[in-house]
Amino acid sequence: MARELSAATKAVVRATVPALAAHGAEITAAMYVLLFQDEEVRNLFNQSNQGEGGRQTKALAQAILAYAQNVDNLAVLGPAVERIAQKHVGLQIQRHHYPHVATALLAAIKQVLGEAATDEVLAAWGEAYWFLADILIGREKQVYDELGSAEGGWTGWRRFRIADKRRESDVITSFVLEAEDQGLVVRHRPGQYLTFRIELPGRGEYRRNYSISSAPNGKTYRISVKREPSGAVSNYLHDDVVVGDVLDVAAPAGDFFLKQNSSRPVILLSGGVGLTPMVSMLEDMTARKSAIDVYYVHGAEDGKAHAMGEHVRKLTFGHQGIRSAIFYRTPHSDDRKGVHYDQEGYVTLEWLAENTPLKDADIYLCGPKPFLAVFVNGLAKAGVPKDRIHYEFFGPADDLAA
Repeated sequence: MARELSAATKAVVRATVPALAAHGAEITAAMYVLLFQDEEVRNLFNQSNQGEGGRQTKALAQAILAYAQNVDNLAVLGPAVERIAQKHVGLQIQRHHYPHVATALLAAIKQVLGEAATDEVLAAWGEAYWFLADILIGREKQVYDELGSAEGGWTGWRRFRIADKRRESDVITSFVLEAEDQGLVVRHRPGQYLTFRIELPGRGEYRRNYSISSAPNGKTYRISVKREPSGAVSNYLHDDVVVGDVLDVAAPAGDFFLKQNSSRPVILLSGGVGLTPMVSMLEDMTARKSAIDVYYVHGAEDGKAHAMGEHVRKLTFGHQGIRSAIFYRTPHSDDRKGVHYDQEGYVTLEWLAENTPLKDADIYLCGPKPFLAVFVNGLAKAGVPKDRIHYEFFGPADDLAA
């Protein structure tokens, strides 16, 4: 691996910034068309992210532009590189997949930019691509090795049996997973997710990430899945998977997890099914009898959509250092205030500022994109240090600030 990009390559990459700003989405869209001609590579991607106005293509275009803009100071991209590496590990992306992307990317640049994509430009971007690819490959190997050597760890896909299936709400169902070989499982970091490889009859292979909603115990995992109206995999899990069925699962991954060495208060802030990693964190802190103050704040549509409410109440009962606040946007007539929920309406920054140690805490967030966009940006504007705002977002790692 090259230790440093050449000065000539940096200069060419910098010079392409205007073209990338203007045509980046076209380039990445063309790249995906070329890339998905290979079925093995196509199966690595969540195809639902290719819709919704080209979320994935726009996200990749932003990432490539950020790389070009920061080519003289790539250290600032460290957190983004770690996030990508963790996603790749979850999806089981390997070294041999990278040449496919290189070929498709350079061909797309040539296709879109035409004569402006000179041999010099293509050579520079080839060097720049492999410089970053080698960093990712190296980091991913470290993570694979760590997971493979850990107690209960594994690499590749491992078979897990559904040990229990429980309906948590009208839209969310939990699945408890145990290894088919009855061996131990690696203890995840609360907040991480599992990746599933699922073959749908007549529809092909799908890969999906689901946050682990249980504390690490070395024996089982639990995921809690929301049924999406057009979600092929979520509907399959809800309707067709039963106790005893076996699924292929990759080892826990993700750069969003509870920090164990901090003495600061913790705010667990979630919306909808975003509560799943928060419940994992809450279970972990109660099991360890953590002495830090915890504020569990969750927003749901109503009692029918709210999952794991009773479970959270049991976890927090009798713990003086744990406070819980549940918001229902539109409570039903049988939703009892003070029993099922605490506040009507949305969670707001103003409420958080008045009821939690906002500027002194580590804040963990997970929820729908609009929820995250409000709070990730709002917390920063409210003066919360960036290194205390931690969030998980499934889908393209696009810029929430947009």
